[in-house]
Parts: sequence; structure tokens; C-alpha cells
Amino acid sequence: MELIRGLHNLRPRHQGCVATIGAFDGVHVGHRAVLGQLLEKGKALNLPTVVIVFEPLPREFFSPLQAPARLMSFREKFAALRELGVDRVLRIQFNDRFRIKSAEDFIHEVFVQGLGIKYLVVGDDLRFGHDREGDYELLRTAGEEQGFEVVNTSTLQIQHERVSSTRIRQALADSDFALVDELYGRPFSISGKVVYGRQLGRTLGVPTANLQLHRLRAPLSGVYAAEVFGASEKAQPAVVNVGTRPTVDDGIKAILEAHLIDFKADLYGKAITVVFRQKIREEKKFDSLQELEQNIKADIETGRAFFGL
Repeated sequence: MELIRGLHNLRPRHQGCVATIGAFDGVHVGHRAVLGQLLEKGKALNLPTVVIVFEPLPREFFSPLQAPARLMSFREKFAALRELGVDRVLRIQFNDRFRIKSAEDFIHEVFVQGLGIKYLVVGDDLRFGHDREGDYELLRTAGEEQGFEVVNTSTLQIQHERVSSTRIRQALADSDFALVDELYGRPFSISGKVVYGRQLGRTLGVPTANLQLHRLRAPLSGVYAAEVFGASEKAQPAVVNVGTRPTVDDGIKAILEAHLIDFKADLYGKAITVVFRQKIREEKKFDSLQELEQNIKADIETGRAFFGL
């Protein structure tokens, strides 16, 4: 799959495609319905499929500390779209120039002049352009004038409620992993490269693999029983802390630390995936490192019991 880094990297060979646009945070079952329609049309018309996304997400641009936590980093999103068979991802930097761009100018610059789209599929809640003035009706009218077809997809519902990234974040906050799996279409996971941390876990006798999250906030917080993929040929049971480490840091940026139970190999530099299975407890600030150590070891015993070890 090709990554096109900005409109300035579009070339004549990118003209003529079927496309969709959106945040696609999580690439959940609702997104996959849209993408399935896109892929089907691309095959029928023998045209490449393009997914258009913004980085940062508009809400992150306007209010980075108040924006909803991402379900996926961009790297994870790219991998999920590639796995589904999308041909290209056009990543547009959301900045002040795009913030003030009118919906009509956006349509002309991106859809007509930039990509020469023949078919555009969008979610029924799409808004774009300055002050979110662009919507499906504006796109449909522009398509009739410019010669491309625009269709929208009906909202997908599960258990009589709309499938959305917001609903998944709430299910994660509620530790309702059965609902998360249903809405997400697979178990919730976080992937990343293992990096050097402060080595505090090793000092306490419980070494951890620390992941770069590539996001300010994580969509879940606390201590979890989880499985780690990529550390060895099979999944490794683990106890995972996601949060800001209030006992030792008092920071704001989320950190993921995974202790792989009865696993000794060096993981630095490895790309791993952490699949969350059950919440053990909330993150908590302890009065001392000794109390922290005692609780970590109790968490590991809870993890052992969960996995039947």
C-alpha cells in the first residue's frame, strides 16, 4: 500500500480513483462497512482505492489536551487499512491553512484537482471544510457538476446503538471487553516498539517492556491481564499498566508497561502487540515504592490466575 504524504506529493498517476475520507480511528466494524463498499467499487471500476485522512486529527489540532484519546496511532491505522486491501492512503496535514479552507475549495483541491476521483463513499455524519460547512449534500451537488459519483453509507448499529469510536472508548472505560470486541471487530490492542524506560521495574524485580504510544493519551487506563504478540513465536501472558505512573512521575503523557509473566528474553527494539483481556484494577498512586512493589506482585498473581498459570 502506498502512503502519499500530503497533497504536494500527488502526481498525475494518482488521478482517477475511488475514495473515502474520515478519521477512521480504530478501523472498527462501522468503518469496515464503508471500506468494504469502497473496495467493491474499486474492483468493479478497475480503479485504485484511496483513503484520505488528516494528521493530526482536527480535534487534536484545536484542543490537544481535551481531544478524545486515539484508539489507534497513525502507524496502526495504516497497517489496518493495508490489511484490508486499500491501495493508497493520502495523509493531509491539518494546519491553519486547512482550518480556514472552504468546503468548496476543499472539494476542488483534493477531490477534483488532486485525485480526479470517480466515486466517493462517505459516512452519513461527514463534515468538512471551514466551520464544518461541508456535508453529503454539498458533495453530491459537486459530484453532479464535476462528474463523480457520491454515495453515503447508513449508520451501522449493534445492540440498537450506533457503532462509533466514541462508543468504543466508553466501552473501554467501562472495561466491557465483550462489547469492545463486537464493535471493534477484533480484540482491542496497542502496538509499538519496545524502548528503554527508567528501569524501575527491573529494580523492583518485575522488568517491563515499555512501548512508545505515539499519542498523548491512551483510550484506557489501569492494570490489565493481556497477551503480548511478537515477543516470541506464541502469545505471552502479561500484566500491563497503562497510565501516567503517578507514584513515580506525576506526568500527563500516557505510558504502557508490560510485564511478561515468566519471560526473560531481551525485547528492546522489538515491535510487539498488546491485546487486552481483562481489567485488574485502576491505576493508583501509592505512598512508597515498597507499597508499589507489593501491589505489582499482587497484580502479577491475579494475572497468573486469569491465565491459569
